[in-house]
Amino acid sequence: MIGSIILTVMVGIAILTLLPTASTVARYDPTELAVRERINGPSADHWFGTDKLGRDVYSRTLHGSKTSLYVGIGVAIIVTIVGTSLGVIVGYNRVADNIVMRVMDGMMSFPTLILALALVAALGSSLTNVIIIIAIVDTPSMTRVVRAVVLSLRERTYVDAARASGASTKRILFLHIAPNTLAPVIIQASIFFGGAILTEAALGFLGVGTPEFIPSWGNIISSGREFIRVGFWIAFFPGVFLALTVFAANIVGDGLRDVLDPRLRGEE
Repeated sequence: MIGSIILTVMVGIAILTLLPTASTVARYDPTELAVRERINGPSADHWFGTDKLGRDVYSRTLHGSKTSLYVGIGVAIIVTIVGTSLGVIVGYNRVADNIVMRVMDGMMSFPTLILALALVAALGSSLTNVIIIIAIVDTPSMTRVVRAVVLSLRERTYVDAARASGASTKRILFLHIAPNTLAPVIIQASIFFGGAILTEAALGFLGVGTPEFIPSWGNIISSGREFIRVGFWIAFFPGVFLALTVFAANIVGDGLRDVLDPRLRGEE
């Protein structure tokens, strides 16, 4: 419940920054420079203070939520589509399983952030590339989850009955197996949503994620680390928003697992 409320608030804030009335929510342009007001603490004019270039931290934090929403939803959609498709195919076809899963195992042998950094070096840093890179890194995990479910489902009686009735492989996959992977896919997608936001922030903090001119929680926190003693607010407020959003996404994921996982409900 708490996680759902927090996540709803964060998504609402991100949506508000897209509306024509965004100026009433974020009073300043997040990229507007005011060097004379640099590193000013929180005040009535600048609720979260200003950064090293005099930019309003409150406005940048709110607009950073929009970036995080793009990344989180974009990655969740791509990973769900690609990971579920691959998982269903390799779980049912042993030849594809031997080929695809060896590639997935190789990708998963690298730490997530290290693999993401390597892909950023190869593809370059932009908002679109960051979404694609994080999706590539997360797809093996979704594929393994769906594959495990399909390996169990393909031995079920109703699948055997479909085979015996002469149903094609395509019909079995799309009508009997794929729909029954929906619950674990939804659970994993909610978890990947929060994980993608955290990974994007990590890349931004390292200076290789979203470009500097696009406000994101990661690059805002990164810009404030050298002023942590004299301007802690620069990194503190976006850090709080980041922590709350990831926490909420994980809580929602756990809640969905409790509701959708039959094993946790005592069902077979």
